[in-house]
Amino acid sequence: MRPPPLLGPPVLGESEVGRAKRELRLQLQARRRSNPESADDQRRRTDAAAQLSTGHQVLACYASLGDEPDTWGLLDVLHSWGVTVLLPLLRPYPDGSSRRHPDWAVFEGRTSLIPGFRGILEPDGPSLGAAALGSASLIWCSGLAATTRGDRLGTGGGWYDRALAHASADATCGILLRDDEVLPELPTEPWDRRVDLIVTPSRVIQTEE
Repeated sequence: MRPPPLLGPPVLGESEVGRAKRELRLQLQARRRSNPESADDQRRRTDAAAQLSTGHQVLACYASLGDEPDTWGLLDVLHSWGVTVLLPLLRPYPDGSSRRHPDWAVFEGRTSLIPGFRGILEPDGPSLGAAALGSASLIWCSGLAATTRGDRLGTGGGWYDRALAHASADATCGILLRDDEVLPELPTEPWDRRVDLIVTPSRVIQTEE
């Protein structure tokens, strides 16, 4: 199938790689919006992710929003198992920039969540700070695409790249995607953090070294 045309106006000072990433994000986001996932696909991916989460006592995940690969079934299962699950808190930097600094709080069930930045649900419990991620042995990152080498395309804010700087060196980083979001290559920059594991509705991929 022919890919959709590149979209988006130029951004002042943007690199060629940055432009390629921005345009690819727009394509992938448009494809998600126009092709809703089936409940069966969501269930198969959730079942695989839950199985891979077995044995981990502290995990990090995210509260999916809109057409992102659903994490709610996984969060419910992990909470029922008594696993400690860290969810992002998206807090502004004191300098007033548009970026959000890494922070985490414990997921205590859906009833404990409140709307945060851009409507993303987050725990109403205490902030644990960026270093809390170091206690997680498995980290489910959000993203739009990945390659079998482990290259990951995030949503553009760089939040996970900053957050993963605080992860344990032994932690496994995974991403939940649709089948057609595992791509042969992605534009990357030196600071992009790779993932170790890709889970789609039909397969589990251990990324290459």
